[in-house]
Amino acid sequence: MFAQFSETLGTLALPLRVIVKGGPTLDLAPNPRVTLQINDLGLLQEMQKPTLDKLGEAYIDQRLDIQGNIMDVIEVADRLSKGLIGDSPAPPVERTEHDKQMDAEAISYHYDLSNDFYALWLDPQMVYSCGYFHSPEDSLATAQTQKLDHLCRKLRLKPGERLLDVGCGWGGLARHAARFYGVQVHGITLSKAQLQLAQARSEAAGVSERVTLELLDYRDLPGREDFDKVVSVGMFEHVGHANLADYFRILYQQVKPGGLVMNHGITAKYVDGRQVGQGAGKFIGRYVFPHGELPHLSMAIARMSDQGFEVLDVEGLRLHYARTLEHWSSNLEQHLEQASQYVSDKALRIWRIYLAGCAYGFRRNWMNIHQILAVKPFADGSHHVPWTREDIYRQ
Repeated sequence: MFAQFSETLGTLALPLRVIVKGGPTLDLAPNPRVTLQINDLGLLQEMQKPTLDKLGEAYIDQRLDIQGNIMDVIEVADRLSKGLIGDSPAPPVERTEHDKQMDAEAISYHYDLSNDFYALWLDPQMVYSCGYFHSPEDSLATAQTQKLDHLCRKLRLKPGERLLDVGCGWGGLARHAARFYGVQVHGITLSKAQLQLAQARSEAAGVSERVTLELLDYRDLPGREDFDKVVSVGMFEHVGHANLADYFRILYQQVKPGGLVMNHGITAKYVDGRQVGQGAGKFIGRYVFPHGELPHLSMAIARMSDQGFEVLDVEGLRLHYARTLEHWSSNLEQHLEQASQYVSDKALRIWRIYLAGCAYGFRRNWMNIHQILAVKPFADGSHHVPWTREDIYRQ
């Protein structure tokens, strides 16, 4: 079996060393940067067609182990997969009918993992979304503060306004908007762990009188036109294609006429939402973000427009997210021993390849991320948004 395996891989000039535990070793090129140790001989046959999800699953199940820089590991895995089975996109994904229980369980699975674990590799404010880099050399903390400011400037927040933060996470944006822009913020999340820490941090920051946070599904938001502005960051990836129209309808109902809505989220490369990366998306859906679905930018804009929004501005931040993920991955790699105290070995293996794999995927345009700014026009079609973007960038 190893002879057949060696013949299959021998044509690939990869910086990879393959070791069969207790058996032979195969170097695919001089000075290999990555070592793959096969612990289960049955894997030799499966690696004739090594999709990324199969490789990832074998790693988290300890059927194989890896050595080397995690970014090099992801690159070699991708090249190995492409070299043996090509690079054709996956078929369109099947749509999931999301309900409240399903979404609550999916959010809890991902975000209630461990606040201490997330704190190891996020910035000090624990902003779990794409940073905004004025320069690639910016630190993660600087980029995240700049992102919070960028969002607030785009929303043209003014003292005394009411801001709805849908999917508020650990409250970084809510605290920033309340402290530096003087707004009243109401944030909602489905993660109990996030809510508890976000409330504690609001108290510690002295903004609890201007920030209210609640465990609530967006579909259960009461009232109509209660907010001057609405922001949603890293949320609509969990909504599902089938629910996008309802999601934007609810945001439209919540904001006052003339109010701005910012939707910041990951988008698919292909219009039909199909995945790229030879099974990478399948792995993420199975082990990281259950039931997550990435809409294409055109779908998001169409659903917003159908509800009555006028889209004013779209900004793509793909390379910003690649840089953010590189920081996150590097931080986690530097704290592996400590991380193992907070999560299981399987969870840690999942997150190592997830963060590095996403950094690789964003860098290579497997997916994108967009900020979409829209307005709910007044009845006569007017709005009060400035004629240019100059105010966003003026210091």
